[in-house]
Amino acid sequence: MNTRPGKNAFVVFIHKLGSPPWFYQFAGKLIPWFWALFIVLTLGGLYLGLFDSPADYQQGESVRIMYIHVPAAWMSMLIYGAMAVMGFVALVWRIRMMEILAMSSAPIGAAFTLAALISGSLWGRPTWGTYWVWDARLTSELVLLFLFIGVMALYHAFDEPRKAARAACLLALVGLVNLPIIHFSVKWWNTLHQGSSISATDSTIHPSMLWPLLIMAVATKFFYAANVLTRARVVLLEQDVRKAWVQDAIDKKTTPLQKEGSDS
Repeated sequence: MNTRPGKNAFVVFIHKLGSPPWFYQFAGKLIPWFWALFIVLTLGGLYLGLFDSPADYQQGESVRIMYIHVPAAWMSMLIYGAMAVMGFVALVWRIRMMEILAMSSAPIGAAFTLAALISGSLWGRPTWGTYWVWDARLTSELVLLFLFIGVMALYHAFDEPRKAARAACLLALVGLVNLPIIHFSVKWWNTLHQGSSISATDSTIHPSMLWPLLIMAVATKFFYAANVLTRARVVLLEQDVRKAWVQDAIDKKTTPLQKEGSDS
């Protein structure tokens, strides 16, 4: 008697996730929707943030940088955490798709971290009078960028993809210690960086500024989802190029005219 259908459905989904042909088709159906949601939310969030929301009474117009900086900083930590979790699953259960997803996450996370550092520097110049200070929050965010780069470098240091992924996933797990340092740095040390203005139960930001910020935060998550699935599909095709399912997938996207031209 089946008393836990939800759990069984999840187990079935995990097993399906280990099938490259199934993942390739499943991800292909989701990607256009994720890109569409990202574009719609980004346009709406940027319009509200840049044109509809008011300037800050202390920071003036420079406060609008936060609609890029804050979501990018949040995503840098979220992606690293997701990469480490997928790396843990890959190491324990040897699921190749988790290895691919973890490694596909690294360059996206590095881009968000770099965006957070650059936008933070542009924000810091009019606010603090300098582009950079070696305080705990900024330094630990810079360390996060180096961790992303280290994972990517280690992954490309091996010729065998699965061996490379396992080594890089292990490094990602070690680097997890940096995430609580980033999050709690403003509480543990004296730093120029302001504390959190948003919590799970309260916010000190006016709704006219909060809503554009939250919309941009959601938009970046759809960007990550679309991007990581797109990258994972490309890696799958490269690794399984000689397998029959890849040829079948290519044949389905090739029109008869294109096929006739390639054959000739």
